[in-house]
Amino acid sequence: MTDPIPVPSPATATPVVVLERDRRTVRLGDVGVARENLRHGEPPDDDIPTLAATMRAAGQLQPLTVRPGRGRKEEPWMALDGRRRRLALRLLLEAGEIDEDHPVDVFVETDPARQAAAVLLTNTAVPVHVADVIAAIGRMLKSKLTVGVIARALGYAEIEIKRLAALSGLPSAALIALKSGRMTLKQARLLARLPDRAEQEELAEAAMDGHGFQDWRVIERLDDARVTTHDRRCGLVDQATYAAAGGRVESDLFGELASVLLDPDVLTDLWLKRARGIAAVFEAEGIAVHVSAGPEPDLPDDLEALGYVYGGTLPAEEMARYRAQREVYGARAEAARQALADLSRPDVADLAIVDMIHARIAADQTGCGGRAVTTMVMWPAAGTGVEVRCYTPKAPEVADDDEGAGVMPAGSPPPAPYLAPEVEAPEPQTEGVNHALHVVRTEVATRALIRALADDPSAALTALIARLFTVMAVRTHAARSEAALTILATTFNPSGGRVIEALDGEVRQRLDARRAAWQASGETVIAWIHDLDHGDKMGLLAELTALSLDLREEKTVQIRRSARAEATELAALCEADVTRYWTPDAPFLQAHPKALLVDMLETMGSADDRARTLKKTELVDWVAEQAAARTWAPAALSWRARVENRLCAEEVEDAEDGDGSPAGGESDDDDGVGAFAVTPAGEATLGPVAA
Repeated sequence: MTDPIPVPSPATATPVVVLERDRRTVRLGDVGVARENLRHGEPPDDDIPTLAATMRAAGQLQPLTVRPGRGRKEEPWMALDGRRRRLALRLLLEAGEIDEDHPVDVFVETDPARQAAAVLLTNTAVPVHVADVIAAIGRMLKSKLTVGVIARALGYAEIEIKRLAALSGLPSAALIALKSGRMTLKQARLLARLPDRAEQEELAEAAMDGHGFQDWRVIERLDDARVTTHDRRCGLVDQATYAAAGGRVESDLFGELASVLLDPDVLTDLWLKRARGIAAVFEAEGIAVHVSAGPEPDLPDDLEALGYVYGGTLPAEEMARYRAQREVYGARAEAARQALADLSRPDVADLAIVDMIHARIAADQTGCGGRAVTTMVMWPAAGTGVEVRCYTPKAPEVADDDEGAGVMPAGSPPPAPYLAPEVEAPEPQTEGVNHALHVVRTEVATRALIRALADDPSAALTALIARLFTVMAVRTHAARSEAALTILATTFNPSGGRVIEALDGEVRQRLDARRAAWQASGETVIAWIHDLDHGDKMGLLAELTALSLDLREEKTVQIRRSARAEATELAALCEADVTRYWTPDAPFLQAHPKALLVDMLETMGSADDRARTLKKTELVDWVAEQAAARTWAPAALSWRARVENRLCAEEVEDAEDGDGSPAGGESDDDDGVGAFAVTPAGEATLGPVAA
């Protein structure tokens, strides 16, 4: 706060001596107003009766600052600061509610310099703790004083009094914890939002006992079954339309959380009505459209969902056309976002959304080889209003004539049992992780190792030879093929997955370019590869080998430990580090619960109390931004671990210190990872708060 009178700074710093203030209790009859008081001689203002009523209800919150009286013409104690409080007390005296012996809390100043400071720097005494103000307002409300009267008496805005009044209903343990510093004012506001008083008392007592305040419990409790103005359905339904349909809004009294929509059924009906109008355009074109504001509907088994097309699945010309159509789709999606921002022209926004969906259909049809889209599912999206997924009838399966594939030849002896040396592999983090999140993590980790291996041909060559040795020497049975080589390979392409452009997407684009070069050569595959430079051959080998990786795990109870051990060795060989290419993005982070997202912020050193109050989508964006700024990724995406080098015994010996331990020692990876007022939606204003 800026001082009323500027105080010049000394040329040289001098030690500041902090003196304890002389605090006493004196008789009301012994207190007068000093002549040096800035308001001495002024008549009582009109709000003195209101101030008297609040002091009668709540008591004296702020001590007066006085000096000793001088001579017979002055009272024993003369007020340098606190004239209005003394006038209010005198008014209570005249009304017979108190007497001359009523105790008055004062600070006594005897030093002339401090007396001058008390006159000039009014109200610079130690401030009253907010917990005392909250308790006092609670007493005022019980004495039938209104919010407006209290606001005028204390000099606060009415909205601030309403907020403090809401906090006055907290359990006494909460106010004690607030005053003792074991709970912040923000946490107290969070606690006041809980409707269950028993739960309020439990959390407040835990804070008092030194166990901290569990913000996440309150946030999760408030998030349950709440629909806010950030809901995806609001992409097509603005608040004015919602209010006109009778929808109600619950505004956060403290102005910290998004408003809650109390009639989600109204919101759903409005979204469905507008979405079905958009769907009618495509139904007229012969496409069956399923509109859903909830889970996706059950569709026939003979339909195939269309999505992003992985590199290498289309001829070069079609792939180029597909990518161009995806760019058109992205541009039209941005146009739809901008059109939706103009609430006055919903018809223009709907046309933009139709154009966006047409671009999506064109790209999906090209991506599936020209098969027609026959079915479409439409559901809410925040930015573009709707999100769609296209379906086409499944392509007929080609019969496999390779009978006996995978069967060992007759008379072949079974391979001799062999116990390979164990390799220390990282244990997966499964605590607080469900199966779906485990799938996402292992999938992204696979893509990260694909990129690392593709950039290291030497490591890829080692991996390929090891695979050949395993398939052809250790496991003597292998499926037959029409090709000359009987090596079986599958490109990593999990159902429902997404290409990450900076990771495996880069590798797939490299293969697309090589395929185009081969087609332009007019040579056979073998002749073309034979004519390649050694460096190009090694690069192609690395890319093909890398895309054969698959370390995805479907469940936390189905850990592929042998595969993890191999991945650990490969990661060490190519010095894999996902942050060289990529940091966690929103689609990856969306699969994580809020508790793990907050843990990520703490791990990367960017913890912030505000993060716990964010909605899931806002928290995801915040974590992605912080991870990018710090070039950070969770340890769950790393396959690195301490690996005993078995490739060259001489190198191991050379790397040992004098005590026989490896140079540098072992290195451990870092661990990864009632205060509301209900109004009609059109107004969304704060209503009165009950005492």
